Amino acid sequence: MSAYVLIAGAIVAEVVGTVSLKLSEGFSRLVPSIVVVIAYITAFFLLGRALANGLPVGVAYAIWAAAGVALVALIGAAFLGEPMNATMVLGLALVIGGVVLLEMGRPA
Repeated sequence: MSAYVLIAGAIVAEVVGTVSLKLSEGFSRLVPSIVVVIAYITAFFLLGRALANGLPVGVAYAIWAAAGVALVALIGAAFLGEPMNATMVLGLALVIGGVVLLEMGRPA
């Protein structure tokens, strides 16, 4: 399986885990708490497989972290009533731009 498909799966799992962490209310709700544990185990497993398939650790972690931050921020704003303003959107764009530059700078 492609390293990029694996990293995409790791991102989805990490986002599910992070949103579930919010929904678990400090691990006081059972179902979201179980989802947190399963999602993070899955995320780290898939991240590890992406690294084993040749994706450099710096690039993989940058992609995983930046995409996770951006998606969680957007989900928080869209579904959890969390604030989002122009400054925050610019910050997310800069983080994503940084990851793109890391990927572009990687030797072929």
